Formats: sequence, C-alpha cells, structure tokens
Amino acid sequence: MREPGFKNEGFMAKAIWQDKILAESDKFEIVEGNIYFPPEAIKRDYFKDSATTSICPWKGTAHYYSVAVAGAENADAAWYYPDPKPAASQIKDYVAFWRGVTVER
Repeated sequence: MREPGFKNEGFMAKAIWQDKILAESDKFEIVEGNIYFPPEAIKRDYFKDSATTSICPWKGTAHYYSVAVAGAENADAAWYYPDPKPAASQIKDYVAFWRGVTVER
C-alpha cells in the first residue's frame, strides 16, 4: 500500500493552485499515489480549516483544509491525518491535495 517516501534525494515536490505555490519540499511521503507534504512545508496563509472529515479503513480519519488564493476558494482541497492508524503513522499531520491542485515533482 505504501510507496517509499523520498527524503533528500534531489526530488522537490510542489503543490500549486491559482499560480501560487501552496506547499514545497524535498521531504515528502507517497501513499497510494498521493504526495503528502510535511506540515512545515505548507504556506499556512492559503489554508482554512474545514469541518469535513472522511474515514479510510487503514489510515484513519482524514481532516480537510479549504484553500483560498486571491479571493478564490477551493473547498476541502487538502487533507491530513492528525491521528492516523499505526499503518499510516509516517503521514501524521502531512498534507495531500486534490480538486484541481497540481502536484508535481
């Protein structure tokens, strides 16, 4: 289920929406094809807490952020696991994206 994360191997991952970099890091985890950025890599000015949650049977309960850039909002475009199950402990508080956010590496 889990692909190895890339750490300090020369790869840089970026999450971009509305021409703004939301997150950028050379330390990230890849789980089920999604890049998860460490919490210190996200630019918090673009993030708003959301009341949305969802449940993954092996990762636990995901919590969401909406992304806001220059007056545009992308509801629930990012998610994270504040208290993941043991199998997903490596992504605790790491942030992943969807809903039109481009993630490149």
